[in-house]
Amino acid sequence: MTTTKDIWKLYANDIKNFILSKVKDVAIADDLVQETFIKVHTKLNTLKNDDKVKSWLFSIARYTVLDYFRQRNLVYETTDEDFVFEDHKLEHTKADCLRGIIKSLPKKYRDPLFLSDIKGVKQTLVSKQLNLPLPTVKSQIQRGRKLIAQGFIECCDFKVNDDGYLFGELKEKADCKVCNHN
Repeated sequence: MTTTKDIWKLYANDIKNFILSKVKDVAIADDLVQETFIKVHTKLNTLKNDDKVKSWLFSIARYTVLDYFRQRNLVYETTDEDFVFEDHKLEHTKADCLRGIIKSLPKKYRDPLFLSDIKGVKQTLVSKQLNLPLPTVKSQIQRGRKLIAQGFIECCDFKVNDDGYLFGELKEKADCKVCNHN
């Protein structure tokens, strides 16, 4: 069983560097590292698999940083690290394709879509965080959603039915045009 002390020894510097890359202030980063490890300590019993400790830890750190930004109405800049949710699994899922498709979106669509649809931030707050007019944010989110649908069509040959919904079967990971390149 992994302890908080073990996790601290292994990952404290990596977590601090990750958080510092987001907040750009050493004192704030130190506070958020402490907050992250308090959460780790209180939630350690929820970790089901010690092999997933790193992705679990970084997920907690990401949410801690996102909460910090949300509470202060600050802009959260996404990076590729934000789209690494779990270590690679053996099974191929729609989430694998979705991650790859979102990562490949142009930043102007990816950021508002990520904040709104993945992190659950209200579009009015996304507008403020990204310093963009609300109609622009709404149209970028809509365009991003269309690009995701197009990504599934290109990735796994999904089709759109008469009602406008995607349908199809996932290909094997080796045959998937998106996941095979991640």
